[in-house]
Order: sequence, then C-alpha cells, then structure tokens
Amino acid sequence: MKIRFILLLCLIFLSGCLNEGNPNTLSDENQRFLQVEQSSKPNEQSKTNTEIANHLRDVAIQSPQVENATALVVGPYAVVGIDVDKNLDRSRVGSVKYTVSEALRNDPYGKTAVVIADADINQRLVNMREKIDEGYPVQGIIEELAAIIGRYMPDAPTPQQEPSEPDQNKNILPENEQKELDDIQDEQSNREKNQ
Repeated sequence: MKIRFILLLCLIFLSGCLNEGNPNTLSDENQRFLQVEQSSKPNEQSKTNTEIANHLRDVAIQSPQVENATALVVGPYAVVGIDVDKNLDRSRVGSVKYTVSEALRNDPYGKTAVVIADADINQRLVNMREKIDEGYPVQGIIEELAAIIGRYMPDAPTPQQEPSEPDQNKNILPENEQKELDDIQDEQSNREKNQ
C-alpha cells in the first residue's frame, strides 16, 4: 500500500515537472480560453472627469434653444446646467430640459446626469467648475454638488396605493354580534391597561 502511494506521488510530481519546462503548455481545453478576442476597442481609453464633463456640455449645447451649458462630473455625480433664453415660459423650459435629458440618456457618459435650468444653480456650477480647474480640493465641491442634487432630486418613498375596495371583513357580523365583540375587546383592553 505504501509503495503504491509513493509511486502515485512520484507520477504526480513528474507530470508537474514536465509542464514546468514550458510554462505556456496548456491542455486543449484551457487553450480555447486564450483564443477569445477582446470585445472592447483597444484604442478606447477611459476619460477623465473633465473630459466627460466637456463631452456632456457639448451634447447639451447641441440641443435647440440651449444657449450655453456647464457640466460637472465629480465622483458618482454628473450635473449639467443649461442656459436658455430668459424670455421662455416655464413649460418651454421644461421641454428644453427634457430634450437635453433625453440626449444625455442616449449618451454612454450621461445616463445618470441631472439636468438643471435654474440660473442661480447654473452659476454655482460654473463657479465650482472654475474652482476644480484651478486645483481646489474636490471633497468640498462634492459635498456642495451632493446638496444641489439632493435639493433637485430628493429620495422620497413612493406613495403606497390604497385598495379601492372597502374592507370586506368589517361587515361579516350582524350588528348585535358586532356590539358584543366590541364590548369584549374594550373589556380586554381595559384589563390590560390596569395590570
């Protein structure tokens, strides 16, 4: 039994040493994994936040009635502020924002971008962008940007839909039995309160 065990260990050791001479030697089964082509474009490189912001700004400016745009990408946040003609009525500004949002949603970098058409907030975005370009610490800018996004897109629970039908269980008992049941429940409640 010991001899068989020693022979088995020697065979395993020798088979390991045979492959060690040529490290690229793989079995046919493992070879198929090495022949898979790369699915992403080799020339495509990841962009910096500034490059993505410039790209988002360019996408927003291409929309009609957008006079100017500012984009800011910091961490997970992307905000695009648009300037429109101040004489446009509110419904038309909403349409312009929707158009820009749709254009950004179809862009791989702008899928989660928030579009803002408020002049004051847009000026704040311009100031933050200038501070980033000047090299100020990004952490304070991230906090202010998070506050802006939280103000425009608050996380609120969705309203629960109440059933339109009344509770069918309430009208099962006849009136006299219901009165009896209510008395029993009141008595039990009072007993619990007194203990």
